[in-house]
Amino acid sequence: MIKDWQQIAQDHSAVLADVRKGLPEVMKAFGGLAQAATAEGALSSRTKELVALALGVAVRCDGCIAFHARAAQKFGASREEILEIVGMGIYMGGGPSLMYGAQALEAYDQFAAL
Repeated sequence: MIKDWQQIAQDHSAVLADVRKGLPEVMKAFGGLAQAATAEGALSSRTKELVALALGVAVRCDGCIAFHARAAQKFGASREEILEIVGMGIYMGGGPSLMYGAQALEAYDQFAAL
């Protein structure tokens, strides 16, 4: 089954907007954490997004895959890098992560085609 990853990102963003309204301080703090964690440092923001994508595969999180595949693509990650990161996610998450790894590659391809 091919998923529409752009739609998944949009749907999750809409739901998160409701959470942001209901928990503004929590979401502000989470946003700050995300900015600090993904900022350029010893690792580039691109590398950090690739790590986040691998973790999304390992924990089988559609929203994580959508957001981090899109961010990795925007930061210039190549399809080959996505494939290697998918391999790491599969390694860390086992067989079920293989299924989500294939979806992460599909998500990247959809965002790269935009």
